[in-house]
Amino acid sequence: GHPANLTQLIPVERLQHLVESTWASIPVEHTPKANNLKSKKASSFHEFARSTNDAWDIDDEEDEDFLAPIHPSSLPPTLPSTHQVPPLPPQQPINTTIEPDTGPGPADRLAPPTAEVRLQHEEANGRVVVKSSSEAQLNTNTVRSTLQKQQSLPVRPIIPLVARISDQNSSGAPIMTVRDKSRLDKFKYLLSCPNTDLEELRKHSWSGIPREVRPITWRLLSGYLPVNMERRDLVLKRKRDEYFGFIEQYYHSRTDETYKDTYRQIHIDIPRTNPLIPLFQQPAVQEVFERILFIWAIRHPASGYVQGINDLVTPFFVVFLSEFVEEDVENFDVASLPLDTQRNIEADSFWCMTKLLDGIQDNYTFAQPGIQNKVKALEELVSRIDEDIHNYFKRYEVEYLQFAFRWMNNLLMRELPLRCTIRLWDTYQAEQEGFSHFHLYVCAAFLIEWRKEILSMVDFQGLLMLLQNLPTIHWGNEEVGLLLAEAYRLKYMFADAPNHYKR
Repeated sequence: GHPANLTQLIPVERLQHLVESTWASIPVEHTPKANNLKSKKASSFHEFARSTNDAWDIDDEEDEDFLAPIHPSSLPPTLPSTHQVPPLPPQQPINTTIEPDTGPGPADRLAPPTAEVRLQHEEANGRVVVKSSSEAQLNTNTVRSTLQKQQSLPVRPIIPLVARISDQNSSGAPIMTVRDKSRLDKFKYLLSCPNTDLEELRKHSWSGIPREVRPITWRLLSGYLPVNMERRDLVLKRKRDEYFGFIEQYYHSRTDETYKDTYRQIHIDIPRTNPLIPLFQQPAVQEVFERILFIWAIRHPASGYVQGINDLVTPFFVVFLSEFVEEDVENFDVASLPLDTQRNIEADSFWCMTKLLDGIQDNYTFAQPGIQNKVKALEELVSRIDEDIHNYFKRYEVEYLQFAFRWMNNLLMRELPLRCTIRLWDTYQAEQEGFSHFHLYVCAAFLIEWRKEILSMVDFQGLLMLLQNLPTIHWGNEEVGLLLAEAYRLKYMFADAPNHYKR
């Protein structure tokens, strides 16, 4: 719970001013469609959210033939066919090599590496090539237009699913130490008990869940799977059948007048979800995401589909897929899996995402009051823990909403590599109210992490560009662990204390 004074929502006119001032302070040549921007008046907080959430993304005009005839595709049996979604042009060059960073970064400011860390780094000294699965031939004008757009926008970091650097070995999987083996054995013991002790499971999960047991642990911590082992298979079958019952009952209505706008927005957003990871550009995967998001939206009419929810499917999908893939998840062909396995991954991803959203649905209802309250709480918390940063933002007229809206809307998924999000969610699911409350302290700790870089900026544009493109490309478990430890410290210091946001 937040103090009562945080419940006053920002008027729409103020939000209009915020988004217009954000763009007005950036030179025209760096502003996509700058001439048209002022003519579009935000009539709701949703419009403001759309304009800020993807303010740095390429335009959406490639969806003009969205309602073209639907073609059948390779869906699992009993599912209605849907058209294949062509991948959008990536925002950065298609063939991109990720190499270990040799310059100073967050990890370099830490204590000297142990022999184990040095060994990991030596084994990790390889290269990862990330290629788009779409090698569609574009005409010269399209290529030129895309390049012009790229040059006019801030460069966004390339985020591979498995970057073989620092805390990972050459196979992409973390090195198993004696301590890790002991932790894995403890998890296996807890999971094999007739009734899993959820409190013990949470306690051990807080500092990270071993990859081998992460899928079942996430199902348990989210409340999707019962703690009683004998009931698990029965519950899984019932819930999976129930999900595909929703598909048969509702999915055909996606082109109806009532739902076509919802489906159209989902259809636009999905190819932009992790656009440089080939896994998410596969038609079979994009169709899974379309079904999950459409069914969730029509079953939750209070919020419906809101941009940003599409990101929240990906960690669950990747974790449940990892049960069947040893390595190179980012390049794995999902269509090669047995159809029953594909269906199970899809249904489990739907139900676990639903459980997550049940706890933060006010982030996505009209005017998104949950996000507004959290951004205001972040501002007041930062004013207490780092007055220099807070005053610096005031000096350059940077509003917290201009960068922290996305942090709350997308749960930092746009700011961190996906591998870091998955590690972060281990802790969020182990924390009571992890996604709804502990996330606030993680955001505060994340902001303070970049204190030196923030205070080195000398104008509004530089500050906003930094905050929209924080350099976390080489982050791994070590950096996330330190971030979570600092967030826990902040929570311990400030949570539940009278006036803990206010001076």
